[in-house]
Amino acid sequence: MTTPDTLSAPIDLARVRSLFSRPQRMERSDFLRREIAARMHERLMLVKVAPKRVLDAGCGSGADLALLQKDYPAAHIVGLDAAAAMIEAAKTPASALKSLNQMLSRLLPGKAGVDLLCGDFGSLPFGANSVDLVWSNLALHWHPQPDRVFAEWRRVLRQDGLLMFSNFGPDTLRELRSAFAEADAAPHVLPFVDMHDFGDQLVAAGFSTPVMDMEVITVTYDTAQALLADARALGGNPLATRGRGLLGRAAWQRMLAALERQRRADGKLGLTFEVIYGHAFRPAPRVTAAGEAIIRFEPRKGR
Repeated sequence: MTTPDTLSAPIDLARVRSLFSRPQRMERSDFLRREIAARMHERLMLVKVAPKRVLDAGCGSGADLALLQKDYPAAHIVGLDAAAAMIEAAKTPASALKSLNQMLSRLLPGKAGVDLLCGDFGSLPFGANSVDLVWSNLALHWHPQPDRVFAEWRRVLRQDGLLMFSNFGPDTLRELRSAFAEADAAPHVLPFVDMHDFGDQLVAAGFSTPVMDMEVITVTYDTAQALLADARALGGNPLATRGRGLLGRAAWQRMLAALERQRRADGKLGLTFEVIYGHAFRPAPRVTAAGEAIIRFEPRKGR
């Protein structure tokens, strides 16, 4: 049974699925997802892997699937998302993917191509040791139990399999958090998890030598309306503790005034994104199936 201290935040997963039930609502913020995917991809290209099966955990409308298939044309790529509407959206632009799947099935042996599944990436519909690469772009912070997610990702990875992910850190949307605090006491922005906590959770889940790094991306806007529209397009507020009603006019105006006071010297409004990148491997087991310890000895080189 999960105890409260394992929660990253009181996230309502049903609310998350509802927020992502209209893919067209998310399109406005795709520029940021694509930019972060490109930066993840640069990191991935530094690691030499040849996966047979790749999982895109939290694939959304499927933009990263073509990228992964281009890198690993002989691999079976699986896109998984908790929102059924996102899976349907991933199928829509897939006429090109479908043609490529058919071509790959003729040219390459085994299960090459792309499949799409709807499911919770904290409870994966795969057997143990069945995936070589788990890729997850800006999805982990939508799950209330990242420790459970890491344990699942380790379970499905084969020995020496690679996990590569990105998510938002605590400074993300700090301008909005500050502005909404002027309106009321309800939480309007997710309390994103710190990079070092994720590193600890990876080690606790059994990953070896996790590598974590972070960068800050600032997007600027001419108007508060444009800033708020992009923030909504990123997903919205899935907290179970969120306010249930609309903000009153006076509270809304206090929030807008607080945002306006944050204008930069160039007259723009800034919105901060702390982007966390992580990767880690599933190590070789330290004990046999019978529970016997495995001790490896490196041969000595000469004298």
